[in-house]
Amino acid sequence: MEMRRGYVVLLTTVMTAGILAGCGGGADVKKAEVKEDKTISTSGFPIVKEPITLKVFAGKSPSAPNDWNNVEVWKEYAKMSNINIDWQLVPTESLAEKRNLTLAGGDLPDAFHTSRFSAEDLLNYGGQGLFIPLNDLIKKYAPNFQKMMDQYPEIKKAITMTDGKIYSLPSFYDPSFMSVRTGSQLWLNKKYLDTMNMKEPTTTEEFYQYLKAIKTKDPNGNGKNDEIPYAASGYAALLDHLKGSWGLGNRGLAHSRVDVDPTTNKLRFIPMDGRYKELLEYMNKLYKEDLFVKDILTLPGPEFLAKGKEGNYGSFMYTNAKVGFNVQQNDYIGALAFTGPHGDRLFSRARPSVQDVGSFVITKNNKNPEASLRWVDYFYSEEGSKMFFLGFEGKSFVMKNGKAEYADEIKQNQENLKKYVTFMGGYYPAMLTEKTFTGGESDPDNIAATKKNEAYWPKDVWGPFKYTAEELPRFNALSADINNYVNEMTTKFIMGAAPFSEWDTYTATLKKMGIEEYLKIYTAAADRYNKP
Repeated sequence: MEMRRGYVVLLTTVMTAGILAGCGGGADVKKAEVKEDKTISTSGFPIVKEPITLKVFAGKSPSAPNDWNNVEVWKEYAKMSNINIDWQLVPTESLAEKRNLTLAGGDLPDAFHTSRFSAEDLLNYGGQGLFIPLNDLIKKYAPNFQKMMDQYPEIKKAITMTDGKIYSLPSFYDPSFMSVRTGSQLWLNKKYLDTMNMKEPTTTEEFYQYLKAIKTKDPNGNGKNDEIPYAASGYAALLDHLKGSWGLGNRGLAHSRVDVDPTTNKLRFIPMDGRYKELLEYMNKLYKEDLFVKDILTLPGPEFLAKGKEGNYGSFMYTNAKVGFNVQQNDYIGALAFTGPHGDRLFSRARPSVQDVGSFVITKNNKNPEASLRWVDYFYSEEGSKMFFLGFEGKSFVMKNGKAEYADEIKQNQENLKKYVTFMGGYYPAMLTEKTFTGGESDPDNIAATKKNEAYWPKDVWGPFKYTAEELPRFNALSADINNYVNEMTTKFIMGAAPFSEWDTYTATLKKMGIEEYLKIYTAAADRYNKP
């Protein structure tokens, strides 16, 4: 289960300008007043005495079940809570379009679930009054989530908008569950290392030599030269993994293009830094020497996984080797964060514990906001989290030596998990812990790989920033143009379509595009985030 964000690109939301213009300082925002309603319990089950039905819009990833109404977790929870859900599922590939059309049309669902709202979306639509503020409701009707916020102050920081209101509940990873906060890892072929009598690479130069040896030494011994030194669907994950070897990305993956320059203690736009140029030169060397899988830019994810089952990858980025490629234990080992040419060693793919700020929102059309909040709050408890991710003991999972394991029918065929749960694809409103989750990140290989890099995690991993209604239109416009240009030029530099003699022209263009103004707005958001 990989909840990858890649580069964090803040895209302009449909009708953003119109929505902001209509905010009017939030004067007409519907306020969710906490009232005494004896038909709604504040603890235990059922949540309501008489059954109700909520219309819920939800994003469905390709890996999730097609019909959530027939999945055990929701059938059982309806019996427990007395709340039935009319799921309105939208495929993730058309999610943004359908979500924004729904919001613009006025025929709102009662709630949005797994719908990938950014902080910018929440401020826009919350300020317009389409989403209700939850601050007061949480105190009375979300005891599990309130307890979590009390324990982890970073949650409140992440979900409180610049207007002081909370419009959503997030995806939350237990901060101590480092493997899931790592996500995709760089895996190395242990058999190839042994065959070539090479030690595990610890530097970027040794990693290059390892890839080059795979290309030239036929480590699988079949004489076909079919080994692939590095494979992935795209280069972004490897770039993010290697940034720390050049001292870049020192605030983690949520801010993949902005960090703090240690020489000035000011924000730095990473893709303009001279060390980023060195990193791209390194990536270009790997590409020129044919050490990447063929067509890395266009290789579809399913084809990447299918090729991996042949066992010929020397290295790759993915959540879990065994789950993804059905290889044997110890065929692959997790790689270290490599030491770079200047002595830097940093795990720059570190992710914050709050993964998705907009996982669950309640709309102004909802006639049962208290019950709706209580309904979702259960999944921030240990019991609810276990049901959400594991299903039901004796059916989808069993307990062995105090730890949960999927039942044999699921171990034999992961598709059988879809009968019980719907979390696949991420962006869910729930708490994930090592006790309540047994996916790829819980595998002993993943745990071991993560422990190797814990010493190299950044000291300060930032969560997402929020922007004011005044800042947002300009920041979105700058961000879209700048990030699109950086994406284009990064690809050209790596693939050799643009020579590195054009670097100064590239950085000058970014200055003309308004990078100083972009960083000024970014700095204001960082100051708010870091304010005690």
